[in-house]
Amino acid sequence: MIHAHSVTSVRAAEAAAMAELPDGELMRRAAQGLAEVAAARLDDCEGSTAVALIGGGDNGGDALYAAALLIEAGFACAAVLVPENGREGVHRGALEEAERQGVNIVVAADDDDEDTGHATESLALVAEADLVLDGIVGIGGHPGLRTRASALVDAIDDDAWVIAVDLASGLDPAGEVAADDTVWADETVTFGTPKPVHLLPAGEPASGRLTVIDIGVDFSERQAAVERLVWDDVAALWPVPGPSDDKYSRGVLGVVAGGESYAGAAVLCVTAALEAGVGMVRYVGTPTPTGLVRAAAPEAVIGSGQVQAWVLGPGFDPDADGEQAHSQFRAAHDALASELPVVVDAGALGLLDGTRTAVTLITPHAGEAATLLSRLGSVEVTRADVEAGPLEHARELAALTNATVLLKGSTTLVVSPDEKPVRSQADATPWLATAGSGDVLAGVVGALLASGLSAADAGSLGALVHGVAGNRVSGGGPVRALALAHGIRPTVAHLLVRAGSTGH
Repeated sequence: MIHAHSVTSVRAAEAAAMAELPDGELMRRAAQGLAEVAAARLDDCEGSTAVALIGGGDNGGDALYAAALLIEAGFACAAVLVPENGREGVHRGALEEAERQGVNIVVAADDDDEDTGHATESLALVAEADLVLDGIVGIGGHPGLRTRASALVDAIDDDAWVIAVDLASGLDPAGEVAADDTVWADETVTFGTPKPVHLLPAGEPASGRLTVIDIGVDFSERQAAVERLVWDDVAALWPVPGPSDDKYSRGVLGVVAGGESYAGAAVLCVTAALEAGVGMVRYVGTPTPTGLVRAAAPEAVIGSGQVQAWVLGPGFDPDADGEQAHSQFRAAHDALASELPVVVDAGALGLLDGTRTAVTLITPHAGEAATLLSRLGSVEVTRADVEAGPLEHARELAALTNATVLLKGSTTLVVSPDEKPVRSQADATPWLATAGSGDVLAGVVGALLASGLSAADAGSLGALVHGVAGNRVSGGGPVRALALAHGIRPTVAHLLVRAGSTGH
């Protein structure tokens, strides 16, 4: 599992480490690791020139020391100093070392400064570099770039490899506020631990490849702010049956899904749950989806009965007329009124009114989250609002519903109503943005919830497997939701066999 720690935790952990180490040792280690990565990338692209953009913080010092080491390694290296007070505004020891090693030091100037010669030189250096080290702003920064820094960033050649030092300048270190004017890095080299910005929607796209350098700071006793499951976590969390298990002990999942308008959603949800390995599915639906489920999944049991968890909502129309539609509605209502774990998706989200005391996992996309927030909260919320601040709104929704919120998106967030770390998964291909994909996810997550996993584990593990399956089924091209559902079983098998944890 990847653990990302807040700025407060990082500062405290680094302070504890520095108290036990010689002065400047952490920065030396950081610069050494950064320089090694930069040299490897220059070798990869057969480049010879690097430019470091230097701000006033410690990451600017890291970049200056790294530039000095790149000179020692035989690369041509320059440093452009961004602070308005030039040389006085950057790390003194690092600047002295860079100069001693022969790094070309240039003080950046605003375009309207009298010293236009310096402005021209600094922009030209940046434009001609094979590799750019972004050391403008670190974890103490704020969203967005100042004019001088923005001009330098704009001058970076499209073919240059951009390495952000600790985080891409202009991003919100907490990863909560999106910014338009930022560095877009090909790679971020961070130290000790990832930061929330690296794993959350507001920052991950601009962070590029994430490389973490161990500088000897201990985070083992500090709670993460954000977590991400990786492939190796599947074997530890997936409910693999043992010799004494039967279909009931493996989990029985009730599914209320589909209707006469969206009959296929029932097939997708039920199929996905069965492909995920649930012990049994009991399906409750109207005539058309019931017939389709019988044909597509003959092992599914039709009708209500004893279950360990419910999935409510894929393709479900709570306002449909007719006796069987009303019977389906009553089954959904009774499930919500029960003490059983429930996954609430799509059409069933409209049935939520306040909080449940039992385990509840809701799975909205941004538009559905906005509708639910507007109905349950005190202000009108739009889809654009949720997309601009997904973590903030997911937290609010978790508080309003006392439910774990799985907010679907290119980066899926799983937010618990308590103080647990946020889970963040970004495993899927964009081809999964297709009708029915969410129905498949609901089935997988429901199967995991029925097996006894917590809502946070079921949501994040389900999102991971759903995403990996999408990539495997896609092969780089379009994905049908039904193919995705049938891809769940071989994907789980692949991940378990890879880890040697199949139960055999």
